[in-house]
Amino acid sequence: MMIETTDRPFSRVRHPAWVRLTHWTGAAATLALMVSGTAILLALPKLFWGETGANDAPAWITLPLPVNLEQTGWARNLHFLAAWIFVLNGAAYLGLALLRGHLRRRLLPEPAEIRPRALAGEIRSHLRLRGGAPPTGRYNALQKIAYLVVLLGLAPLMLLTGLTMSPGITAAWPELFSLFGGRQSARTIHFLSAFAMVAFLAIHIWQVLANRPVELMRGMTVGRTGNAEETR
Repeated sequence: MMIETTDRPFSRVRHPAWVRLTHWTGAAATLALMVSGTAILLALPKLFWGETGANDAPAWITLPLPVNLEQTGWARNLHFLAAWIFVLNGAAYLGLALLRGHLRRRLLPEPAEIRPRALAGEIRSHLRLRGGAPPTGRYNALQKIAYLVVLLGLAPLMLLTGLTMSPGITAAWPELFSLFGGRQSARTIHFLSAFAMVAFLAIHIWQVLANRPVELMRGMTVGRTGNAEETR
């Protein structure tokens, strides 16, 4: 893919319009999911394994949160709406990323990047708080691996476990119970996956703030950077 230029000799396209649109749509849906998911969790701040669970039952994990049963109505409605926006937006991103070669060029690690010595060096760099965007503007191997885990692992897992908690869905596909070991097991996996997603987002935001935040935000909003950084 050719690098798009403007009249300004040092301006380059960092992210095409479809990447920026799906990024911010996904960000808005994720924020709605986090808010509504927290309200839903407060109705039963315990995680169980198996089919049944209740506030007065022994739990696999008891979270240090107050019980609040008054917020589940709006929270479930918002969660359902935001979840489908998240799913459809993610499917659109994945489809376009495959069709346009974005997944292969930007997110699949090169063989040299995933060699043990190269990965160990990147891990050491990140542990010293020196990790970030390389000078070429391309993602490093740890970033690529993290994005692929979220896109192809966490997101599908959250979708399937969320569907397993729906009586209408499991009435049609009871195999989901066997897949996850019961409704409460699916709920536990769903929330643990959500916690992992929040951790990923926290690291992602930290990386943006620690590495040229103005330039990175400009690239993800107007799509252009003010230097000759090579992107695709």
